[in-house]
Amino acid sequence: KDLRSPICCILGHVDTGKTKLLDKIRQTNVQGGEAGGITQQIGATYFPIDAIKAKTKVMAEYEKQTFDVPGLLVIDTPGHESFSNLRSRGSSLCNIAILVIDIMHGLEQQTIESIKLLRDRKAPFVVALNKIDRLYDWKAIPNNSFRDSFAKQSRAVQEEFQSRYSKIQLELAEQGLNSELYFQNKNMSKYVSIVPTSAVTGEGVPDLLWLLLELTQKRMSKQLMYLSHVEATILEVKVVEGFGTTIDVILSNGYLREGDRIVLCGMNGPIVTNIRALLTPQPLRELRLKSEYVHHKEVKAALGVKIAANDLEKAVSGSRLLVVGPEDDEDELMDDVMDDLTGLLDSVDTAGVVVKADTLGSLEAVVKILRDMYVPIKVADIGDVSRRDVVNAGIALQEDRVYGAIIAFNVKVIPSAAQELKNSDIKLFQGNVIYRLMEEYEEWVRGIEEEKKKKWMEAIIKPASIRLIPKLVFRQSKPAIGGVEVLTGVIRQGYPLMNDDGETVGTVESMQDKGENLKSASRGQKVAMAIKDAVYGKTIHEGDTLYVDIPENHYHILKEQLSGDLTDEELDLMDKIAEIKRKKNP
Repeated sequence: KDLRSPICCILGHVDTGKTKLLDKIRQTNVQGGEAGGITQQIGATYFPIDAIKAKTKVMAEYEKQTFDVPGLLVIDTPGHESFSNLRSRGSSLCNIAILVIDIMHGLEQQTIESIKLLRDRKAPFVVALNKIDRLYDWKAIPNNSFRDSFAKQSRAVQEEFQSRYSKIQLELAEQGLNSELYFQNKNMSKYVSIVPTSAVTGEGVPDLLWLLLELTQKRMSKQLMYLSHVEATILEVKVVEGFGTTIDVILSNGYLREGDRIVLCGMNGPIVTNIRALLTPQPLRELRLKSEYVHHKEVKAALGVKIAANDLEKAVSGSRLLVVGPEDDEDELMDDVMDDLTGLLDSVDTAGVVVKADTLGSLEAVVKILRDMYVPIKVADIGDVSRRDVVNAGIALQEDRVYGAIIAFNVKVIPSAAQELKNSDIKLFQGNVIYRLMEEYEEWVRGIEEEKKKKWMEAIIKPASIRLIPKLVFRQSKPAIGGVEVLTGVIRQGYPLMNDDGETVGTVESMQDKGENLKSASRGQKVAMAIKDAVYGKTIHEGDTLYVDIPENHYHILKEQLSGDLTDEELDLMDKIAEIKRKKNP
């Protein structure tokens, strides 16, 4: 079988040891001077099959080993930004991912975000349960297989491992994932395999490599078949001295040759150009040569390669790269590459927030999370925040305050836009951790909703009752003024009043206590009250109990939406008022 090397990505929360684990996988038998033929590539490390054989030797006593692929390509810009950039038509170019979880900390916020991302992409993954060397009193056997090392630990260490592992299994189950230690996993398609590792001692690394090969060779041989057509994705756009703007590309299928005509997605439209140079880093031992890069006439998948060509300044990270073949229609390919971007932008709403991100992959991730939160999006775009974005956010702000926001992931704000923002009510959320940005936005929206609710609550007429104190009449009518005691709730200026027959008697015009004007008075307070349109001895009488006449629509809002904000006493009174009104108008 002519299989290509599988491509593997590493994800996980910051500080779980993603980069350390990679470094550990890279250090192979150093006796031979050259690191076991391991080659650094652009944004990736390539492990030829011989290096993997050497590293997984200790697995032989536990597992059958087969080596059908030429090697393994590990993307070494850890983090889910690079993972979300490895996209080909909605699926991931990554054949398999390693999700690193710290055994001491369990699932953290970014771990959960990574799981969501892997799920959305339907990407197969294994869990590296890292930092087992931190278990109290762990006795390390460098680069050993996990099972052998584990068998040699004391009972206390084994028990601590078991309890931490069970806790993490439970946390994964809460995320809807069944998991099992890889060597106890009887159903690899239903259960996620967990490999305990230590990036410090290298224990469990042989297990991890063995499992990656096992899963990719057995279950993905179809995907790993060599195809003649090119599949490539832009990881990053970088300026390199001597070459100008270059693109770092992961080639997952086919060949690229110097001079090839390529088509890629640009911020202002498709880019068509010719490959001037294909570059990979110098092997470690040749760094004293004057160029950092080796030039190639052609490269074959799977690998990470840097492409130098003209007009790459506006290339979009995360988009696909196509090669114009002899039979191809260049215009068709141009439309094709732009689909990735326009597909995202077509689905924007007429009103909503402005979203900016550095790459296509991260833009897609942000847009997806906002959609899941039912947040409408007016603009979704790649690049720094410009004046036009601020203007757009200003228009959205007119529709609704919660739309007057710019969510900027991993991008800067252009000075003219910063100036414009200063003089506006638009809120800018800027950062490089997606979930943190989303949390900040949600919190801000909650604050606005609370404020709206408070204003609205104040406008709603709530239940209250008062008693007209006998022998305290200061004026008969126009308006009637007398002493009152508040029996239930809070009475406010402007509230309409009715008697216990349900007849309207007037509205609260003003209240005073010891010569001071009051806007409201609450239960137990005694105040002088002026009641507009009421006449003592005619429409109202000393000793009467009067009730707030709650309008029908206010009553429904109180009942359905605000009943949690009322006391039991106020709720009872509300029912009583409704009863009085029903008797009057049966």
